[in-house]
Amino acid sequence: MKRLLATLYVAGLTMGVFALTMLLPLVVAYLGDDAGFTAFLDGFLLAFGGGAAVWLVTRRGRSELNARDGFLLVAVVWVSLPLLASIPFLIYFDRAGIPLSFTDAYFEAMSGLTTTGATVLTGLDDLPASINLWRATLVWIGGLGILVLAVAILPLLGVGGHQVVRAETPGPMKDERLTPRIASTAKALYAVYFGLSILCLVAYRGVGLSWFEAWCHTATTMGLGGFSTKDSGFAYFDSVPLEIVSMIFMTLAGINFATHFNALRQGSLRAYRVCPQTVPYLVIMLGAGLVISAYLYFRGVYHDPLLALRYGMFHTISVATTTGYATVDYATWPLIAPLTMLLLSGFVTSAGSTGGGIKMIRAVLLAKQARNELVVMLHPNAVSPIRMGGRLVNQRVMASVLAFMMVYGLSIGVFTSLLLVSGLEPITAFSAVLATINNTGPGLGPVGPMGNFAVLTDFQTWVCTFAMLIGRLELLTVVVLFTPMFWRK
Repeated sequence: MKRLLATLYVAGLTMGVFALTMLLPLVVAYLGDDAGFTAFLDGFLLAFGGGAAVWLVTRRGRSELNARDGFLLVAVVWVSLPLLASIPFLIYFDRAGIPLSFTDAYFEAMSGLTTTGATVLTGLDDLPASINLWRATLVWIGGLGILVLAVAILPLLGVGGHQVVRAETPGPMKDERLTPRIASTAKALYAVYFGLSILCLVAYRGVGLSWFEAWCHTATTMGLGGFSTKDSGFAYFDSVPLEIVSMIFMTLAGINFATHFNALRQGSLRAYRVCPQTVPYLVIMLGAGLVISAYLYFRGVYHDPLLALRYGMFHTISVATTTGYATVDYATWPLIAPLTMLLLSGFVTSAGSTGGGIKMIRAVLLAKQARNELVVMLHPNAVSPIRMGGRLVNQRVMASVLAFMMVYGLSIGVFTSLLLVSGLEPITAFSAVLATINNTGPGLGPVGPMGNFAVLTDFQTWVCTFAMLIGRLELLTVVVLFTPMFWRK
């Protein structure tokens, strides 16, 4: 019981800090006199009051967290924050007389915070600015994980956070630090995140977006979330310079932020070259973009090679980085092209980036393991250790990668089966699961780039919501909570 109180104490603090983020759309609504003001005022009071209540009730249980507490805290926070984030949606749509169920509001909030970018909302062009700002800001907050931000803040309150980061940080090699203290590491990562966000904001403004549109798309570009303020998304702007800026910053956001930090600290691009993820990430993604562009041209989808390159490269980068922006309905392309892009979203982005999927580092380790198995088949007595970045990879890391892949494949199979049993046709079901468990956003069919997830039933929506959650928390962090050994003393 004492351990649970300690976990809820930190969760209450995190909820209170998260509630403060509602002040941004609240101020925008007040200054713009839009219809979202009372929704955010009431939402802030409820969210902050809820966090304060949890903190007050559990404050006597305050203590340092152990590893097991860290896993539970991650799950509690990532379930509760979307609940708080959905409050303004529910209040605004109810008062506007627009039907929006709790299921859909929670889905929208979870999609934002997990940087998935799948939506159930329509009429985005007519929504108050504060609502669109809130959707975009949720993606930005979720970009590096709300708990990493909490690690930088909570130590000031006397609560350590190393265990939380071990559970939350993407990728299998979690013990690497940029700086001696974990709080300093979190601050370093956020300094890079803030810096790139400012550059992206200025670049979007420079190619013609208003400051409001520039911020909303900066937030969803750096968070690789893909929410837009328009129903037609990026197609509304139909701007080549805008798409180029977007491609540059989506690509940057898909690289490990620790690598960006090291490159800045060293004043050299060597950090990118020696990173075991960056070169494969760029080669695979950009190479696939060129191949898909050529395929679209030679198949006659686009008769202008430059047009084929524009759409093929933009959408490959957008989907592979798990952003999900779209300027055309790529679901109407020959199936192999959009399916390839969805499969790329499963592994291309780097661990330590804001992308989803299994991460490039796991893909590289699996490729090295496969090569080793071939070597052993030909030379049974050979000793061929796996190295990553010049260091030997512990067998425990490889075991965790293999376990992750098993759970990843099993999860896709189970979720797809549930959607099939509920009545979805196979392509829609499979693509919806890939799009949500990889935190990509749009799938194919009715949930494709020019559709949305509003067509799903409540049961199907909850399946996709849970897929987003475990995808963001990298599966094992959530699955471990369902094992009997976790709850034994």
